[in-house]
Amino acid sequence: MIYTNVTRMKSFFILGFPGLSPQYYGPVSALLFSLYLSIAIGNFFILAFVFCEKSLQKPTYLVFCHLALNDLTFGTLTLPKIISKYWFGDSFISFHACFSQMFFVHYLGSVTSFMLLVMALDRFIAICIPLRYPVLITNNTISVLCGVAWFIPLPLMVGVVLHALTLPYCKSNIIAQCYCDHISITSQACGKDVIVVQVTCLCMAMFCLLLPLAFIMCSYITIIVIIMKMSNAAGRKKTLSTCTPQIFITCLFYLPRCFVYVANTVGFSFSFDVRILLILLYSLFPAAVNPIIYCFKTQDIKQTLLKKLKTTKIRVEIKISVI
Repeated sequence: MIYTNVTRMKSFFILGFPGLSPQYYGPVSALLFSLYLSIAIGNFFILAFVFCEKSLQKPTYLVFCHLALNDLTFGTLTLPKIISKYWFGDSFISFHACFSQMFFVHYLGSVTSFMLLVMALDRFIAICIPLRYPVLITNNTISVLCGVAWFIPLPLMVGVVLHALTLPYCKSNIIAQCYCDHISITSQACGKDVIVVQVTCLCMAMFCLLLPLAFIMCSYITIIVIIMKMSNAAGRKKTLSTCTPQIFITCLFYLPRCFVYVANTVGFSFSFDVRILLILLYSLFPAAVNPIIYCFKTQDIKQTLLKKLKTTKIRVEIKISVI
């Protein structure tokens, strides 16, 4: 069969939550807008705070900045469209815009995975070979490693998108998701090559997710073993606190994804709306929560922030007393 309507599909319809009653469109759009504001404000604050505070311009916090930039970009490229759907009734996205969004969804997710690997490497060297840490891990080293983390997924995800563009799209133009992703788009394709394209994308995704995850797990298991072997309880607590934020951030990224994949594998089925909600949460919730973890679980940032607030409070009190 020859498919000729590849170019006829000019746009896709973002379905969002199909079971949602129209009377809840306003509250849902307001909730999503609040989520976007928290992502934008929180991650921009981290970027600006580390940039302005010289004492925080260290390897560990440079990785936080790269993650914050990634989270900010992801939220900006995914949330506005679904917000406009429920706020303004704008449910359509052009064909090429949908593919562009698909690229950034998978690319930025892969970048996060490799950034978490860099973060784990930083903690592994700091705790396992601390005497070599100042030599091995510098700002320049971290900048190079983060640059590699941004670059590695780039050709892979470009290949995934270009491969998907070779398919003829002759089914429905409905995207059963809150944003364009590979599965939702290619499920509307026709022809014998659809399975090949989907399996290729799956292999790329497993490479970008499981390869870093294997190293991350080995790193943190080794770190925990070394910490447990410490005889000094205070030393154990202090050392563990230096990698607590990284462990929280890593768990937020991987555990929900693993839960969804394992649940599907063992045959546990979710309703359509619940599945979309879970995907939306594990994609965007970490981006909103990470800045809070940076501020309250990282001693240097927490102490610097409290110091700034106390200084500001004293200045305000002095001005009031003078008046």
